[in-house]
Amino acid sequence: MTPDPLLPAVRTAVVTGAASARGIGRATAGRLAEAGWAVAILDIDGDAAEQTAAQLAETHGVPALGVRADISDEGSVDIAVSAVERALPPVIGLVNVAGVSSPVPFLEVTPAEWDRVFAVNMRGTFLVTRRVVPAMIAAGVGRIASVSSISAQRGGGTYSKVPYSASKAAVIGFTRALARELGPHKITVNCVAPGPIDTDIMGGTLSEDRKAQMSADVLLGRVGTVDDVAALLAFLLSQDAGYITAATYDINGGLQIS
Repeated sequence: MTPDPLLPAVRTAVVTGAASARGIGRATAGRLAEAGWAVAILDIDGDAAEQTAAQLAETHGVPALGVRADISDEGSVDIAVSAVERALPPVIGLVNVAGVSSPVPFLEVTPAEWDRVFAVNMRGTFLVTRRVVPAMIAAGVGRIASVSSISAQRGGGTYSKVPYSASKAAVIGFTRALARELGPHKITVNCVAPGPIDTDIMGGTLSEDRKAQMSADVLLGRVGTVDDVAALLAFLLSQDAGYITAATYDINGGLQIS
């Protein structure tokens, strides 16, 4: 029986949308840096990406780079990842976190709004993943994890509506099909489906009243934190997760069955 290939001791994880101080991406980048990964931050806010990378490097003593990238644009993605490849060790891990919300009622959704949401949530996930996979194939091992949403499973019901739910459902299908293709290369591909999480993507910082309202049907009685999700994403990039692929992990405090 062939054992799981070892992750290289010197390796880089790319995390998209990780410049927001209150975001899942930022918390995930911190956990990966703590685990010894070199970290590349790709974010539409280039200055914040650079600042985040500098903080990670100072705090955890690992190489880190922040690069501006519009993940919906193929050229921008290529420029950003090329910069990462020049400056950091081989890219072995990818966490697709960058996303946008859409609380617009269906009959008010314009084609432009639909395209805006899919451009980031699905096209961006596709473009960044496609760009970094060759390095993983060359290394003979890799880890990919993407953020979907309970909205994809329940049909909204938290904050965003149809465009967001549909785009996040696409992430689940993308994950499963890609896992099938990349399995022979020893690259795992998984996604997580968070429930309500206290981040700014849900219309800004959540008040205590809104947290109480959103957690009313959560079995554990609270909304999630970015660290709840980051811990799971970091595990999926770890050596210990080598036999997990094509999976969608629910992380919603039991909301999905309530």
